[in-house]
Amino acid sequence: MARKLPRLQRVLDAPALFSIAYGEIASSIYFALGIIAFHALGFTPVVLLATGALFLVVSLSYAEGTAAIRETGGAATFVRIAFNDLWGFVTGWALFLDYLIVIALSALYVPHYAAAAMFTSIKRPWDVVAGCGVIVAIAAFRLLRNRRLFRFAVVIALVDLATQLLLIILGFALLFSPHALNQGTSLGTNPSWHSIAFALPLAMLAYTGLETVANLSEEVRRPGRDLPRSLFGAIGLVVVLYAAIAVVGLSAFPAGHGTQLGSTWAKAPLMGIVARLRDHLPDYVGVPVQVFVGLSGALILLTAAATSIAGFGRLAYSLGEHGQLPRVFGRLSRRSIVAPQSIIVAALISIALLVATRAVFKHPVFFLASLYSFGVLLAFTAAQLAVIKLRFSHPEKRRPYRVPLNVGRVPVPAVVGAFLTAVVWILALATHAGARYGGPIWLAAGLIMYVLVRRSRGEGLLQRVVSADEHPDLTEAQYSSILVPLKLGQIGEEMVATAVKLAQESGASVWALHVIRVPMERPLDEENFDEDERAAEALAEAQLLGSDHGVEVKGKTVRARSIGAAIVSQAQELGVDLIVVGSSPKWRRQSRFFSPTVEYVLKKAPCEVLVVAFPQGVLEEDDEEPAFATT
Repeated sequence: MARKLPRLQRVLDAPALFSIAYGEIASSIYFALGIIAFHALGFTPVVLLATGALFLVVSLSYAEGTAAIRETGGAATFVRIAFNDLWGFVTGWALFLDYLIVIALSALYVPHYAAAAMFTSIKRPWDVVAGCGVIVAIAAFRLLRNRRLFRFAVVIALVDLATQLLLIILGFALLFSPHALNQGTSLGTNPSWHSIAFALPLAMLAYTGLETVANLSEEVRRPGRDLPRSLFGAIGLVVVLYAAIAVVGLSAFPAGHGTQLGSTWAKAPLMGIVARLRDHLPDYVGVPVQVFVGLSGALILLTAAATSIAGFGRLAYSLGEHGQLPRVFGRLSRRSIVAPQSIIVAALISIALLVATRAVFKHPVFFLASLYSFGVLLAFTAAQLAVIKLRFSHPEKRRPYRVPLNVGRVPVPAVVGAFLTAVVWILALATHAGARYGGPIWLAAGLIMYVLVRRSRGEGLLQRVVSADEHPDLTEAQYSSILVPLKLGQIGEEMVATAVKLAQESGASVWALHVIRVPMERPLDEENFDEDERAAEALAEAQLLGSDHGVEVKGKTVRARSIGAAIVSQAQELGVDLIVVGSSPKWRRQSRFFSPTVEYVLKKAPCEVLVVAFPQGVLEEDDEEPAFATT
């Protein structure tokens, strides 16, 4: 067929992609700043700069991988193609954990920022209850509404940027103090070396979103050009803003014996900065600032949770269509885009994470942050190793963007990045109980499921399973002449477009046939100017569409008692290789799959017939006989 329906469509351009990248990566400061400052104290800006530089190095490999492999799945896809399906699944399963943690943390912090905007606070356990409600609402919206949040990405990114610039400008004007930055800070003592080592893996939480952006490679119009530019521009801007916000935060709350950013204001660190700013601002300025930062923070975190659910679904789709998850996850939905089961699973597990960690741990946010570092560092290391391996195993792949600074085929930044992320990963295992115990337990559960899925399918653990649309044994049919009947209606428009696309790919010509059905009580040769005029208009539109795509469309109008018989006889007379028709869902509600016309054509046609059956609720028509194409 010319195209799949539904499918992931290439609709994202450079501005939209930059907005998504910036919004995704910059959103995590709303909850990560307090977590990092609790351990790094006065060295929080340095830690953020160091991890930001490592994040930028990692993004070089992601840019090459997504430019060369234009499939959804991100690091899991790189690793699957470079090594095998098992390691691709391990990488994807680790990334699932990161998506779930971002959903849980974003939802947990939404009520704290919203409450601060209303000059109140929310206490335990009501913040968890509200967070669970946020996740349920997002999941319900994604299931019921086919709306791409990407169309609002520019607005969200502008709000995010405005919020952070507002805090930086006011902070440097009213709060900045070099003395406050150094107060009580002594490297090795306050914070200790152990605290710095503890903070480095946690700081990876400040740079979420890279995998979500990489997952969009199948939906970017020009991934080889737009993805690298968007990634590097967004990351560079985020690193600078993060460091500046950390400086403002430590100026507001010096790290003498611990900073209040990591204690009093741990649940809404940016609102802590606003509280300090209000001490230096009149109420007619301070009150609007507090409302704006609180509401914008809640909105940005809400969006981060929603896009993480979408990212989870896209990753599940990639694993499902390659036999690494049950088949149900490898399908797309016209209403929710990704499989509804993916959305439901993501919501349920993130709610379970939120409730369980709050019930078991005294500081559940720290546990989730350490667990996040386990998954993201494992995925980053695997992605960079995969990019190195692909240079040797798939040198023929077109790479619109390549990691710079190469020694032969080896990209030096990828080698350095893989080494450093592996070191920080080991550091996370050594210093964080969450990473040391929770991470391996999560991987073990995933591997059990992977083995069961592969055995149920009769496939090997290391066997490469290809999706239906990339199967090497499927040869594409070639046609020299295609017949498409015309009739008014949306399904007809789709059929003409499909016929033209098939003809364009095969180098074929198209016969557009308009059948004027004449009742038995009227003679066949009776003139009907209205019908003739409509036929001429329909054929002219079909020919115009063909010329727009470089396809020859020839028109023909016939009068007949039966539309199906006319289609079959004209197919024989014209000697076409294919007839393209569509089937309305209304016939399936009448206990039959196809209309009488389509059934007749299928039984009597002298050539192949392509029938596109549309789902219920899609392109519904009220015509008595809506089963064939129109313009």
